[in-house]
Amino acid sequence: MMRGLRSTMTLVLVMGGLIAYIHFVPLNKTADTGTDTKQEKVFAALQADKIDEIRVKAASGDTTTLKKTAGEWQLAAPVAARADEAIMSGITSNLASTTITRVVEDNASDLKEYGLAEPRIDVGFKAAGDKDYRHLLIGEKSPTGADLFAKRGDDKRVFLISAAEETTFNRATFDLRDKTLLRFDREKVDGIEVVAGGKPLQMAKEGGEWKITKPLQARADYGTVEGLVSRLQTLQMKSIVAAEASAADLKKYGFDKPDASVNVSLGSARATLLIGGKSDDTSVYVRDASMPAVMTVESAFADDLKKSANEYRRKDIFEFRAFNATHLEITRNGQTIVFDKVKGQGGKTPDTWRRVSPKAADADKDKIEGAFAKLAGLRASAFGEPAAKTGLDAPVLTVLVKFDDGKKEERVSFGKAGADTFASRPDEPGAAKIDTADFDDVVKALDEISK
Repeated sequence: MMRGLRSTMTLVLVMGGLIAYIHFVPLNKTADTGTDTKQEKVFAALQADKIDEIRVKAASGDTTTLKKTAGEWQLAAPVAARADEAIMSGITSNLASTTITRVVEDNASDLKEYGLAEPRIDVGFKAAGDKDYRHLLIGEKSPTGADLFAKRGDDKRVFLISAAEETTFNRATFDLRDKTLLRFDREKVDGIEVVAGGKPLQMAKEGGEWKITKPLQARADYGTVEGLVSRLQTLQMKSIVAAEASAADLKKYGFDKPDASVNVSLGSARATLLIGGKSDDTSVYVRDASMPAVMTVESAFADDLKKSANEYRRKDIFEFRAFNATHLEITRNGQTIVFDKVKGQGGKTPDTWRRVSPKAADADKDKIEGAFAKLAGLRASAFGEPAAKTGLDAPVLTVLVKFDDGKKEERVSFGKAGADTFASRPDEPGAAKIDTADFDDVVKALDEISK
């Protein structure tokens, strides 16, 4: 009995909700006749790339005017600034593609019930040939929350559009501006200088390769340095704290003694970012040294700048690869064994390897290339100071490899200290700690070709 009563009450509530919805959103004539209006565009024949001026009034009350100049969107009011091209692309493409989900009233007499007497969102625009703005006015959400009540300018027809459109059109001034902090052509970047915690780090790009020049001189890991360049190029502001910061403001935000600074060199040009104090637990103050504004960014960025020089060092012990090696010298236990690659004749015969000394003889090409692969695979897990006990004062193995037709060579010595293994290059400071098991595999491979 109780179960039946609960079922009846549930049906009554559902029916009541449907009646209320139908009363609030009356069916229009086209719906009554069965005509499908779902595919009707709000602005028929509008082409996104023809829109060249937009004025957005957001639900927050912000009103922003934007104009397209030479193919790029710019904020014209209330401030002059670059626009976020991705957001503007979304607005223009959605203006051209948004469809009517359903017509509510063809001739609405009371717009208040739809939130359209004073629309929450007003997107005005001009396309090629327009003298006046055309408007998309957006009111409240429908009772189901899946749609928004909307209308065109002075048109009295009220219709529904997808509630997902609110994310696209409801944009405050800050949302619409380009939030990139530093603008530069990454192809022209040839140097980076970071000062964090009073410690300088300098890196320079030469011949397409990155090198650390301060506080030590060493090969830099290309991917790690380029990752920093990408981070700087895509760094986004979270907020603008002061558009025109005074000297007192700069001190207030910690720029009298910046916590860190980054200089990006592009030939004779330079872009500089200064990091001030903390804004809150997740943000820090920053400013482009060439601009008067103070902004905030995620504090994680400031933490990234605290990486040591060793974290930017190249981890590969060797640069050569098996395919470009032409000469190998192995010095171990007071004996040096030398191998050379022998070029094939006229491309008709394959390259071979020959043991030059001691005891000249043909060498097993597969075993030689296998040994090269293991050598090339050695990587540093950490870098130590020169004074550290590494066993490199009496190396257990020294390897010299020539490559790129003999134009380049690299020599690496290996030392043992207890269970640890270290490698050292004469062109770099300190010692690199490597995996002992990997080193043991190298020794086995070299023993095989030395027999």
